[in-house]
Amino acid sequence: MMKTLNDINFENKKALVRVDFNVPVENDKVTDNTRIKAALPTINKILKEGGSVVLMSHRGRPKGKNEKLSMQIIVPEVERVLDKEVKFVDDVIGDKVVKAINNLKPGEIILLENLRFYPEETKGDENFAKELAKNGEIYVNDAFGTAHRAHASTAIVAHYFDKDHKALGKLMEQEVKSINKALNEGEKPITAIIGGAKVSSKIDVIKNLLNKVDNLIIVGGMAYTFLKALGNKIGDSIVEDDKIDVAKEIMEEAKNKGVNLILPVDFVVADAFSPDAQIQIVPADKIPYGWQGLDIGPETLKNISQIIENSKTIIWNGPAGVFEFEKFAKGTEGIGKAIGKATEKGAYSLVGGGDSVAAVQKLGLENKISYISTGGGVLLDMLAGKKLPALEALK
Repeated sequence: MMKTLNDINFENKKALVRVDFNVPVENDKVTDNTRIKAALPTINKILKEGGSVVLMSHRGRPKGKNEKLSMQIIVPEVERVLDKEVKFVDDVIGDKVVKAINNLKPGEIILLENLRFYPEETKGDENFAKELAKNGEIYVNDAFGTAHRAHASTAIVAHYFDKDHKALGKLMEQEVKSINKALNEGEKPITAIIGGAKVSSKIDVIKNLLNKVDNLIIVGGMAYTFLKALGNKIGDSIVEDDKIDVAKEIMEEAKNKGVNLILPVDFVVADAFSPDAQIQIVPADKIPYGWQGLDIGPETLKNISQIIENSKTIIWNGPAGVFEFEKFAKGTEGIGKAIGKATEKGAYSLVGGGDSVAAVQKLGLENKISYISTGGGVLLDMLAGKKLPALEALK
C-alpha cells in the first residue's frame, strides 16, 4: 500500500515535493501553466497543516547548466498561481540548499534549481538521491508525468524515507485511481479508441487492452498498417511494413479473445500532406496511388460513434487523423463529441495523450469527460500494464 497526503501530519514538517513544472516557456514567460495548477492541491494541503514545502522539478533536457532552462524563469508564474512568495535557490544539493531549507518556516515555499542540470538525476544515481533526501523530512511525489522514469528524484530518493514519511501527492493519487478505474474496474461494455501515427509505439498497450476491453477501435496512422496486413490498397498512406506481422497477430488474438476490433471503413484522403491539399472520401480498401489517408471518413465515424455511445467505460488515446489541419479534424472531433455524449449518459471516460487532450480542449469538452490524464508516456505504460518505478518506490 502507498500512503496518501491524508495519512501524514505535516505540522512543523518540511516536505520535499517532486512536482512536474516542465512547462512551456516563450520569451521568459510561461505559456501554459496547467502543470503548475495541477500541483496546487498538494502544496496547499501541506501549507494548511502548518508544514513548509521544498519544490523540485526538471525543465527540458539540458546538457549540464543552461540559463535558458533555469527554474528561476518560472518563479513569477509559480508565485502567481500559488498566490504566495516562492523563494528560489540556484542549486539542488549542497550547503547553500541545506542552509536555505533550515531557515524555512512553516507556510513558506522554496523552489530548487532544475534537477537535470545534474546528469546524476536521469542516471538514477544513488549518492545524488541520498543528497536530495536531505532536503526534507517527508517525501511527496506529485510528478505523474515522470512516474515511469527511474530517476534520482522520482524513484531512488524515495528509498531514503521510511514508509511513514513518503506519500503520493494529490495529482498522482487522482491519476492512479482514475486510470485504474477505467482499466481494471470499468463497467462493461468497455471501449478503447487507440490512435496516433505508429503501431510500434502502442503494441504493448494494444496487447494489454485485449485482456480488458470489449471493443478496440484502431484509428490514426496506425490503422493503415492493419489494413495493409489485410491486403488492402493504402496508396501513399503512412505504414510500418516491419509491423505487418504484429498487426496480423493482434487481429488474430482479438478474434480468439472475442474482442471486437474495429478498423476504419472509409477515409478522407489527400493528394499531399498539406492543410490545403485536394481531398476525396474513399473506401478503406481503395485508396488511390498518389493519395494518402489523413482522417477517418464519415461512415467510420458513424460506426464508432455508435459503439462509443453504447459503452459504459471509454479509454481514448491518440487522434483519428491530422487534426491540426482543419480539413482532417472531423474524425478526432467526432470521437470527442461521441465520448462527451456517452459520458452524459453515465459512462466513465478517460482521455489522455497530448493530441487527444488538445482535441478535447479545442472542442470545449473538458467538463464532459470523466477524467483527463496529464500523462503522456506514463499513461501508455499504465495502459500497457507496466509497473511505474516512482510508484513502486512509494510502496
